[in-house]
Amino acid sequence: MKNITIADVAKHAKVSKSTVSQFLNKRFDYMSEKTKKKIEETIKELNYQPNIVARSLKQKATFTVGVVVANILHTFSTQIIRAMEDAFHEQGYQIIVCNADDEPEKEKKYIEMLLAKQVDGIMIFPTGCNLDLYERMKRQQFPVVFIDRTIKDLNIATVMLDNQMAAKLAVSQFVKNGRKRIALITTSIIRNISPRVERLEGFKNALVDHGLPVNKAYLKSASADQLPAVLEKMFNLPAPPDALLAGNDIVLYEVLRFMKKRNLTIPGDAAVIGIDDVPFASFFTPPISTVAQPVVEMAEKAVELLLFQIKNKEDREFEDIFRYKPSLIERDSD
Repeated sequence: MKNITIADVAKHAKVSKSTVSQFLNKRFDYMSEKTKKKIEETIKELNYQPNIVARSLKQKATFTVGVVVANILHTFSTQIIRAMEDAFHEQGYQIIVCNADDEPEKEKKYIEMLLAKQVDGIMIFPTGCNLDLYERMKRQQFPVVFIDRTIKDLNIATVMLDNQMAAKLAVSQFVKNGRKRIALITTSIIRNISPRVERLEGFKNALVDHGLPVNKAYLKSASADQLPAVLEKMFNLPAPPDALLAGNDIVLYEVLRFMKKRNLTIPGDAAVIGIDDVPFASFFTPPISTVAQPVVEMAEKAVELLLFQIKNKEDREFEDIFRYKPSLIERDSD
C-alpha cells in the first residue's frame, strides 16, 4: 500500500504543497474557508498521516513535552496534568507523563529519557534531590518549568500555591468556630519539600497570630504508612486535638479512615479541613471543608511559561516564582 505524501494531497486538492503545509501547521491567515474544507476532505479521503519524524527534523521540534510528576497519587497532580494537557493540545503539543513516585533516582532516569527523546521542554514536580541535573538543564537553556515545588537559589520558573496562606485560611476557620487545640499532620518533610515546609510555617505563624500556643505534640509529619500510628498517638494524648488540618489529600484520606475506625465524630470530636479539594469531599458525611488550589489558572500559566521558552530560544530567562492564592471551601466538617 502506497504511502500518501503531502504532494499527493496537494495534487488531489488542486492546491500547492505549501498551502497543504500551511493547513497542517494551522496557518490559516490567507486561506479561504473553501480551500480549508477542500484540503480537510482530501486528507480524510486519502487517509493521509503526516510524517511526524520528518516534520520534527525539518522544524527542529518534536511538538512534545515531558511532565515528570513527583507522585501521581495526589489529586492535585492528576488535576493539573489534565488541565495542562488541554492547554498544550490547543497549541498542537502532546505530553508524555512520567511518575517519579517521590524517588529522586527514578526522577533522574525519566528526565534523562525525555531529554534523549528530544522533547521540546519539561515540566517537573521536583523531588529536590537532582540539583546537578536541574542546573545542567538551566545552564544549557533547556526549557524547564517547576510545578508545585520550588528549589531555593536555583532560579527556575515555578508555578505554585501560596502555601502559607493555605494553612492560615484553615487555622482562621478553626479559630472562628472556637477551636483551640489545633493540629497539623503532613506527609514526610525529610527532603524539605517546599509545599509541606511552607504549610507548616504558615500554620505556626497563624497560631501565633491568633494567640494560640505552638504545641509540638500537635505537629506531625510522617510517611503515608506511618500516619495511622501518628494519629493513634495524637488522639491518646491527655488533651487530644479538637481540630485537624490535613496537609494534603493523602493525609486527609488517612485522617477520615482513622476517625471512622475509632468512631470519632466530625466535627463533634474534632473538626477537619484538608488542603487540596478532593472529589469525595463534597459527598462525604459530613461534607469536608477544604482549601482549594486554582488548578486551571496554574496549569495555563505553567504552559505559557514553558511555551515561551520553547518559542523564544534567545530569551529564555524566566526566573520568577508565580504563586497563586488558595480559597477556602466551607462545608460542614470544621
